[in-house]
Amino acid sequence: MISSLLRNPIYLAIGAIGALILMSMSVNVVPETQQAIISSYGKVDRIVNPYKSGEKFGETRAGLTFRIPFVEQIQMIDKRVLSVQMEQQEVLSTDQLRLQVDAFARFRITQPAVMYRTIRTEDRLRDQLRTILGSSLRNELGKRTFAALLSAERGEVMENIQTALNREARKYGAEVIDVRIKRADLPAATLQSAYNRMRSARNQEAIAIDAEGQKEAQIIRADAEAEAARIYAISYGKDPAFYDFYRAMQSYRQTFQNGEGASNIILSPQNAYLEKFRKGI
Repeated sequence: MISSLLRNPIYLAIGAIGALILMSMSVNVVPETQQAIISSYGKVDRIVNPYKSGEKFGETRAGLTFRIPFVEQIQMIDKRVLSVQMEQQEVLSTDQLRLQVDAFARFRITQPAVMYRTIRTEDRLRDQLRTILGSSLRNELGKRTFAALLSAERGEVMENIQTALNREARKYGAEVIDVRIKRADLPAATLQSAYNRMRSARNQEAIAIDAEGQKEAQIIRADAEAEAARIYAISYGKDPAFYDFYRAMQSYRQTFQNGEGASNIILSPQNAYLEKFRKGI
């Protein structure tokens, strides 16, 4: 019967297809950017091409790997640096400002077996890290003022958040490489309120500066007038006639030149005000 089956091309084709299916289920290609978890009945049997610190591209254990069909399952885990984006959150700083914070973290799965046992998949790990990142960020920024995020103290804030996040990430076989705050803004209403307070403070400061300037100007003007009066007094003491003539010329200039035809002045030639003109003539 077996010989008759072997001579039948249909059965041969079916057998060849079955063999190919079994082979495709038994042989897998593990890329250099991936690490494969081979498990059976929910337990990790072995890791193919696991992550190693300092390992160079092209010198990994990537390539073909074999497993028992229907008994062993394979799961690919990324060896590259991955990122997790935190949803924008509201954080209350110590100076009672509500900040809208947007942050992200970069991580790598360094212990795939631990990750598989604790959380199973990359997507679940990313969701868990997103939650921990938000919690760590709120805890750390809740101890700081808004001004701290705009100063050199921001670097210390990032280090503390990364340390707290890394402490939790290790429980899931991951290592946090970097944490960054993309933006930390005040809400629109708070920004407008802060802008109004700043404008009011600047206006008050401008009024104070203007008042101080007016005061100093009055002092300088008074000192200048006193000095002018002193000089006039000295000049009058040296030559009273010249001083009297000079003051009369200043009065004539102020009266006749600056008027610019806006008004008429009718005076008698014998008027005492025109005395210097008569003497000049």
